[in-house]
Amino acid sequence: QVQLRESGPALVTPSHTLSLNCTVSGVTVTTNYLYWNWIRRSPGKGLEWIGDIDYTGNTYYSPSFKSRISISRDTAKNQFSLELTSVTPEDTAIYYCVRVSTGLYDYWGQGTLVTVSS
Repeated sequence: QVQLRESGPALVTPSHTLSLNCTVSGVTVTTNYLYWNWIRRSPGKGLEWIGDIDYTGNTYYSPSFKSRISISRDTAKNQFSLELTSVTPEDTAIYYCVRVSTGLYDYWGQGTLVTVSS
């Protein structure tokens, strides 16, 4: 059974870096044709796609975040990660890690609420 689980700090100070990990089980992050995404939901903007990393390790970022984000993976731990720099209160959101297979967003983590506040 495929499962994704987000982990990371719930509170981040403004101007600092938000770092989240997603631990994947039931499938490897290197399995062909799978894409591993970060998506967030905030009160003011709804669902936003942040970026992804594919099965080869290539990354794709939303232009809205491109200057501030980095997505990477650790194949030994079967994890992928998000770093978002220079955060502001507008980055407060529920962050989800999501698998995409054949165009379907088929497996989601439960989401983790990250609040940016001093």
